[in-house]
Amino acid sequence: MNESYDVVVVGGGPAGLAGALCLARARRTVLVVDAGAPRNDPAEHLHNYLGRDGDAPGALLADGRAEITRYGADVVAGTVVSARSTGEEDGDVRFLLTLEDGRSVRARRVLITSGLTDELPDVPGVAQRWGHDVIHCPYCHGWEWRDEPLTVLGTGPLGVQQAQLFRQWSHDITFVQHTAPAPDDEEREQLAALGIGFVAGEVSRVEVAENRITGLRLVSGELVPCRAVVVVPRFTVRSSLIDSLGLGTSQEEEKGDVVGTCVPSAPTGATDVPGVYVAGNVTDLHAQVLAAAAAGLKTGTAVNTDLLAEDLGRAHAGRHRV
Repeated sequence: MNESYDVVVVGGGPAGLAGALCLARARRTVLVVDAGAPRNDPAEHLHNYLGRDGDAPGALLADGRAEITRYGADVVAGTVVSARSTGEEDGDVRFLLTLEDGRSVRARRVLITSGLTDELPDVPGVAQRWGHDVIHCPYCHGWEWRDEPLTVLGTGPLGVQQAQLFRQWSHDITFVQHTAPAPDDEEREQLAALGIGFVAGEVSRVEVAENRITGLRLVSGELVPCRAVVVVPRFTVRSSLIDSLGLGTSQEEEKGDVVGTCVPSAPTGATDVPGVYVAGNVTDLHAQVLAAAAAGLKTGTAVNTDLLAEDLGRAHAGRHRV
């Protein structure tokens, strides 16, 4: 790790690596700081990534790190805990970033791709089975659980919609109310029309036998059998440096329910703080792996263009200096 870089990328997931690849190929000096805890680490495979469908998530990241280092980018293991602007030095907007182990590094630009945290329902067994047979995205997991008996754990107004979506992959869907609002008459008619079962009552735990889910146990003692449980997590940005940079966050709502928080940005990834960019799930809660990588590439080009404008301004000032 050098003392200074054109760009420090915080987070080495698909968005961060794609942005770093673009910038390194543009002959910018780039450092990627990655904590090594990707959001999809519990999953065995990634899907809907053209050309790599079914690959292990770790394989994609390992290949990405090898590619960016081939172009001269540096990668270090660690967590950036804070960052601050040091003002302008010779026309450059510069930042001082501090890592958890006390190391520090300067950057002309910062690209935050640290992703988000999935806040899971507080039901015993859910966190332990997350990424295996506790799932949330039909486009990520639906095919693998096609034609299996699935239960949707209701925790908010989006539960009914989740049940309707997963009906595309399985004819055996049950919506368990748990802490969600009771379906209204229209929603009950929709569930019935699709042949989706409805069970009222709160869930006490996930039942597991021989390392596989067997059902949801209700507080009443009743067991609702299933092979996998569908949940609706709450998505929150997880980078501690966001506050230190003065970046604001906004809540995203669906059907009147807060589904998560993210960092607002322009289409280029630019934030309200000059010189700070974001890409991937930190600004787009619903971006899947391929979309996050595409956003990283797009933002990488914007960061390079920003740096070029600064380079030109500095060169022009130098040429006309008396």
